[in-house]
Amino acid sequence: MRVVHGADEARRSLLRRRPLGETVLPERIRAKNAALFGADLPVEQQVRRIIDDVRRDGDAALARYTKAFTGADYDRFEVGRDEIAAARGEVDPPLAEALRQAAEHIRAYHELQREHSSRSFSRDGVGMQVRAIDRVGMYVPTSPGAVYPSSVLMTAIPAKVAGVRELVMMSPAGADGRVAPLKIVAAEIAGVDRIFRAGGAEGIAALAYGTQTVPRVDKIVGPGNIFVTVAKREVFGSVGIDALYGPSETIVIADERADPMLAAADLLAQAEHDELATPVLLTTSQEMAEAVGREVDRQLPLLERERIARASFDARGGAAVVASVEEAVALANEYAPEHLCLLVRGAAAVAKSVRNAGAIFVGDDAPESLGDYTAGPSHVMPTSGAARYASPLGVPDFLKVTSVVAVDAARLREAGPAAARIARAEGFTAHARSIELRLEGGEPASG
Repeated sequence: MRVVHGADEARRSLLRRRPLGETVLPERIRAKNAALFGADLPVEQQVRRIIDDVRRDGDAALARYTKAFTGADYDRFEVGRDEIAAARGEVDPPLAEALRQAAEHIRAYHELQREHSSRSFSRDGVGMQVRAIDRVGMYVPTSPGAVYPSSVLMTAIPAKVAGVRELVMMSPAGADGRVAPLKIVAAEIAGVDRIFRAGGAEGIAALAYGTQTVPRVDKIVGPGNIFVTVAKREVFGSVGIDALYGPSETIVIADERADPMLAAADLLAQAEHDELATPVLLTTSQEMAEAVGREVDRQLPLLERERIARASFDARGGAAVVASVEEAVALANEYAPEHLCLLVRGAAAVAKSVRNAGAIFVGDDAPESLGDYTAGPSHVMPTSGAARYASPLGVPDFLKVTSVVAVDAARLREAGPAAARIARAEGFTAHARSIELRLEGGEPASG
């Protein structure tokens, strides 16, 4: 594991961000897509072509791109009741029970979130109504060797707690045309209403504009690969989106008393997600940096996804030795990571100085992986520095506010003259007249 020294070098190397547009696709994907589109197009142009085709041709384009990208040849996109029933029988009962337990923790957390942050109110005739979005589409990705039932729970449960009327799940199917049974069972536990099989930009386009079988949604949520992310950006405005999610990020801050084994394990837990993941250690101790590096090397061969984790460490991982825990926190606040793990003395006090992070994992007994599965908060969190202004996916993402103005005559007499005066100053005479007619019994003021 490479080690750099000082905050400035950490900023220049380990903590330097790469914009979405600089993403370099693997050569095999570039070659495949060049054959499909007739040229090696930038990702943005490929996504626009896919979206335009799905918007125009609906299911036919969805089938065409599904076959091109996955090899699966099918035209039935909705997962039916028979397939859902079959999925139950294919998932081991203890694993299904673990999903139910995780769902209970996630639901309890988001029930608290709804109770404390999303209430309608009215005061002096002015207030707001909070309503759930009618129909939401949630995208759940697939990657080699991973099916992400946890992402189903973490995305669907906040939506259902919020009161979304119809929750539609879109997920890639395998070459056999089937959505993974584990995903289907998780969707059933979480309360998903309908499941469709399609992936990538074509799946996002189908949700955004609707097809002959896929209903058009009001908002699209959930993470995905670069094509999903760019597609969400392209369709925003026609539908709402939650955020643009990039590869996983973890910063571990460790002082000299931390356990190197735990620090390495926390870094590897995110490194195994994706070759583009960013696992970074910020430590006050050269000895700790070296010890964690040795632990990373020792633990890597124990992982099923060793190749992926090793690639992410080689490309974007490493350690920076800094002057103090305070300096490490300052760097973390600048970087605004998705996950921030505090393996330091007085971790609870240190956590209070964190301003920018998707989630903070406080102390040795709070591993980031618990947050991925059963702690309660959604693991769908801001990446790419968005934690400076954005929040983890939660109940508020599925709610919308409607302002309500129900003033009586007394309040109109109190507030109306000033409103009319401002309207006339802006040159909006009709605005002013609509108030003045009420104030003066049908006779508008002159001037």
